[in-house]
Amino acid sequence: MDTLKVRDAKDVEEVVRAAIANEQPLEIIGHGSKRSIGHAMATNAVLDVSALNAVTSYEPNELIITLQAGAPVGDVLSLIDAKNQQFAFEPVNTAPLLGTPAVGTIGGMIAAGLAGPRRIRAGGARDHLLGAHAVSGFGDSFKTGGKVVKNVTGYDLCKLLAGSWGTLSVMTEVTLKVMPKPEAERTLLLRGLEDAAANKAMTAALGSPFDVSGAAHLPKSASRAGTEGIGDIAGQGEALTVLRLEGITASAAHRAGSLRELLAPFGTATLVEDGASAALWAAIRDVLPFAAGGARGAWPVWRIVCPPASGAALGTQLVRETGGDLIYDWGGGLIWAAVPPKPDAHAPAVRGRTNAVGGHATLIRAAEDVRRTIDVFQPQEPGIAALSERVRASFDPKTILNRGRLTRGAAS
Repeated sequence: MDTLKVRDAKDVEEVVRAAIANEQPLEIIGHGSKRSIGHAMATNAVLDVSALNAVTSYEPNELIITLQAGAPVGDVLSLIDAKNQQFAFEPVNTAPLLGTPAVGTIGGMIAAGLAGPRRIRAGGARDHLLGAHAVSGFGDSFKTGGKVVKNVTGYDLCKLLAGSWGTLSVMTEVTLKVMPKPEAERTLLLRGLEDAAANKAMTAALGSPFDVSGAAHLPKSASRAGTEGIGDIAGQGEALTVLRLEGITASAAHRAGSLRELLAPFGTATLVEDGASAALWAAIRDVLPFAAGGARGAWPVWRIVCPPASGAALGTQLVRETGGDLIYDWGGGLIWAAVPPKPDAHAPAVRGRTNAVGGHATLIRAAEDVRRTIDVFQPQEPGIAALSERVRASFDPKTILNRGRLTRGAAS
């Protein structure tokens, strides 16, 4: 396989133009940490942007950072953490789940668009992407957005790039919003709730005036015993419902007390503070109970987004039909489902139940032979699919970029 390492945006333009001329599709990678998500691509040429790894500018007082797309996420998080800042959407680190080195890049973070527990309050990756420089499938550089939050001129094209999995353009540089880290965090724990009761507790908490920034539920499971950040708290794999409050210390403590009173009908909530709380939420964000090296490491993992009120019923049905293991996040609106190995990864049950409540499901982890036989990404309704195809064709008419990654059978 030809690997073409580029040094700058001009190189990217040249590589894409050559690919168009030769009708040779390209696989776009940073360090390739998410290559196993999606369908196998029809290409033997790789465009490697990992050398585009500079921090172009960082203005902590303005809460913005501009980075080249190949900048390692870990390094960037360390840089902004030193200024007591963070990406508020809590990007998911897929390395534990996929069993890959933790070498994800900023471009991959945006292209995947996977947001963590604070998504319910802070929005997703696309909401924090202010601007981008990229090269389209025409081989032309373009710029979208800017360096200020209120930059609304024409179409906000950079929002399309978030979650596009590299099928619209090759990002070369992005500008992102950063936010101050909270001074304190407090997490309330409720133990032993069934899924439906937990769903009600999370709904009550999120509907309260106490500004909850995380609401998750881990059903009873023996597989979590050794999970970092969770094992010590969850005891013998008991069900755990967790609710996070962040802010200045006095405020977080006061709101935690008020929320505990509100949740009294569901049981007596205990409190986890700061470091232990952060470790717990990192484990939920990165789906550590289903890590590749753990008890569920050989099981396919689905990521299901649905209306939060439908979460518990959907999850309960899935467990009954598949024998799977679940984690609920986003107050029930996000379900991570590890299912026992099967050639179709239980796709008919997952898709059927998810479609019935108007949700969508993505197969995040599965062997390549499984990903060849079922749709990894949610099949779209015909009207939406036609619109998506028109958008894609307006960026990349010859399907040069990541051909076949999103749609099974499109790899020709």
